Amino acid sequence: MTTHTALIVDDEPDIRDLLEITLTRMGIKTLTAADITSAKKLLENHSPQLCLTDMNLPDGNGIELVQWIQQNSPSTPVAVITAYGNMDTAIESLKAGAFDFVSKPVELPRLRELVNSALKLSEPESDADASSDEPGLLLGNSAEIKRLRNQVRKLARSQAPVFISGESGSGKELVARMIHLLGPRRDHPFIAVNCGAIPSELMESEFFGHKKGSFTGAVDNKDGLFRSADGGTLFLDEVADLPLAMQVKLLRAIQEKAVRPVGDTKEVPVDIRLLSATHKDLPGLVQEGEFRQDLFYRINVIELPVPALRDRPDDISLLANHILERIAREYECEPASLTPAAIDRLKDHEFPGNVRELENILERAFTLCDADLIGPEDLHIGNGPSPAGLSGASSLAGVPKEPDALTLPEGEIDLENYLETIERQAIEKALEATRWNKTAAAKRLGISFRALRYRLKKLGME
Repeated sequence: MTTHTALIVDDEPDIRDLLEITLTRMGIKTLTAADITSAKKLLENHSPQLCLTDMNLPDGNGIELVQWIQQNSPSTPVAVITAYGNMDTAIESLKAGAFDFVSKPVELPRLRELVNSALKLSEPESDADASSDEPGLLLGNSAEIKRLRNQVRKLARSQAPVFISGESGSGKELVARMIHLLGPRRDHPFIAVNCGAIPSELMESEFFGHKKGSFTGAVDNKDGLFRSADGGTLFLDEVADLPLAMQVKLLRAIQEKAVRPVGDTKEVPVDIRLLSATHKDLPGLVQEGEFRQDLFYRINVIELPVPALRDRPDDISLLANHILERIAREYECEPASLTPAAIDRLKDHEFPGNVRELENILERAFTLCDADLIGPEDLHIGNGPSPAGLSGASSLAGVPKEPDALTLPEGEIDLENYLETIERQAIEKALEATRWNKTAAAKRLGISFRALRYRLKKLGME
């Protein structure tokens, strides 16, 4: 079993002794220094798996040591010990490259969590972990995507809050997921939440949980998103959609590292890595007073921009082939491939919807093309013909768009489910009329055999 080593830098003997005793009991060897000069000498002769440094030292401050280690020993994670409640100093240290911070007086449970997370960074990367997510959306050989992958690997080693900016559909959630998977929290939950999809009256309960009976409908205790992500990563997508009242409560939860469930009188400590994203102009919303400036500074310690797909057209071919292979596996069909002309058409497209739009275009083309080759006419972009057969019962040729028997149910309806029901009935009738011959049924419906197989799989009719 490998013995880990930690360097403790503090000019107060009592603090050094406390840290040394705690780490020794965890089975970690310790080196100690009272100032930056002594710490540098030890680092030149040893390779510790962790450095704990005080902020105020006789010959400088902890930020200087963080920066020196970043330059000379970047594989050594550094945690900074800050004065109680001094979040500005903590954020400054994270921006400089610190792995994490701990406040005085040092709470031993928090210190042990920090040390265990830091030591995980010294473990070899697991290929299985790196590939368990869908890496396809970060595939590419362009300079932009290589730069993004390098930044993701670097940020995965930190606990600093990261704000992921980029256009809608560019893959911001995937980037957040990869930061989690490559970091020391990978064995704990990754919880993603779309802030714009939660009704404002339920938001506090969804984020912080509630106690049974705290309001009408609260029939059980609920943990909430923060506690569900404890030990792991909480990803707030479309964070700009948070109402101002919720922004205040979120800021407190981040600062205190604790949440108070609705109906409870005490706070519950939580340990999360916070990642957030939006496609909106968050600095602009701060200027307009629609987003709190103090919360913006807390979540935007490090900004990570995700490039738009149109800025890396050379990656489109690789991405498209990966997406087509995934679609074929998902619907258990033979894979299709793009003709050179189709690839050129894709490269000429602006892709306002980015990778998500590319996926939608290819899934539609895959289901509607008659052969195993997808040509530019199958993509329905640019100057191509308007798409047919996208969704709903009216897309099935041979089925009347307004059948005589069609009557809407009373009251409100779920249109998508209603159209799926009509589509299901039309397919069943076509199969019955052709004695369950799928090729003949597809012809009768005016769609390709591949499109019929896709619809059978999608509707669960196989």
